[in-house]
Amino acid sequence: MGGNGMFRIVVGVDGSAPSRRALEWAVEEARLRNGEVHAVTAWAFPPVTVGMEGLIHDPDLFPQVARRLQAEALKRVENKGVPISGEVDQGTAAAVLLRAAENADLLVVGSRGLGGFTGLLLGSVSTQLVHHSPSPVLVVRSGREPVE
Repeated sequence: MGGNGMFRIVVGVDGSAPSRRALEWAVEEARLRNGEVHAVTAWAFPPVTVGMEGLIHDPDLFPQVARRLQAEALKRVENKGVPISGEVDQGTAAAVLLRAAENADLLVVGSRGLGGFTGLLLGSVSTQLVHHSPSPVLVVRSGREPVE
């Protein structure tokens, strides 16, 4: 249980359709358990090699975009009376979610995020979380995604 005695669900939110489904699932589960949801969004600076330094003009842009993505996702979800908090943190998605999961009863993520290869059943982040999370992990799939 979370620090306040409520069932605490941490959910990864990155603006993708699978993460929106994960957020909706987390809210419904929290409602059934009289729990709370903590939405977590990670951001990181893109890798830069020599000669590309001038391409990044505004380092504040990355956290601003992450906060906007999270705010939009939280606006779209019906809270159903469930307390929902948010956190936007710098780091890789897996690292940020693993830290957040330390105080969670359940970690919920979508099966695929914004990057990677669409043919995979699990994304690289969800795969890392399944193997390394300090709390149970639920990976939400839509059921409509083709399996090849």
